[in-house]
Amino acid sequence: MRIAYIVYTENGPFSFAGTEHDSVLQYLKDKGLDIHKEEWSDESVDWKQYQCIVLKSPWDYVAKTELFYSWLDKIQGLQILLLNDANIVRWNSNKHYLQEIATAGLKVIPTKFLEKGTKFEAGKYFKEFDTDRLIVKPCISGSSKNTFKVSAEDTSITSSIDKLLQRESMMVQPFMQQINDEGEWSLLFFGGAFSHALLKTPLKDDFRSQTEFGGIVQGKKPAPEVLNSASEYVDRFAKGCLYARVDGLIINGTFYLMELELIDPNLFLFTCAAGYENYYTALNKLIG
Repeated sequence: MRIAYIVYTENGPFSFAGTEHDSVLQYLKDKGLDIHKEEWSDESVDWKQYQCIVLKSPWDYVAKTELFYSWLDKIQGLQILLLNDANIVRWNSNKHYLQEIATAGLKVIPTKFLEKGTKFEAGKYFKEFDTDRLIVKPCISGSSKNTFKVSAEDTSITSSIDKLLQRESMMVQPFMQQINDEGEWSLLFFGGAFSHALLKTPLKDDFRSQTEFGGIVQGKKPAPEVLNSASEYVDRFAKGCLYARVDGLIINGTFYLMELELIDPNLFLFTCAAGYENYYTALNKLIG
């Protein structure tokens, strides 16, 4: 089986991203897979030469969303196996999916959506969430782009949020102090099976846990109840997926979802000795 391994346009804004996709690709080649790196937006690629397409790091889809959706339509039309599935990818590309997960009865960080064309009323959400700090970000976003921390003492950023709302929907959540005090958990699942977990801690005065912003990452074994909770999101919303990353916080002993990453997550394989093999094993089963 000839496999396309999807990355981003490298002359875009993701030069910070590191080389995980290259190390995974080399591992899969060493395992004997006929796998080739491709940029999803490269119009010169003849996709019909592939029987399977693996999404690894198509990070620039957030800036080319409609083009990305058209590409997904094309791959579906060609009936090429896409991992993860195109319908799941479309669903997961817009953070409105959190509403569906919450409606299903699973724990999600409290979230309200600001639809395109509306205004951001900071005071309303300070009161509704009973907090003096808010996080506001686009519903289609990556790597903390256009993500704002708004405090009750300084709402001057409101005008910038209103400008963004003229062209896209956004979401607002209470700032959760646990991200600084205890860190953000990420649990990785390959083929529905748990592989490894890690704790991401932002710099002291920051709220962004990504390594490009100075966040510290350490592999860590989750408590059984945390793993059980994370598994519920995968079992309910990531069936048949090659990979899933469950990001969340532990609040008063309960795991709350921040994001369910099913498109382009960093897998942090360097934190787990068996990580590469777990990924390969899951892929090998799915391609039969």
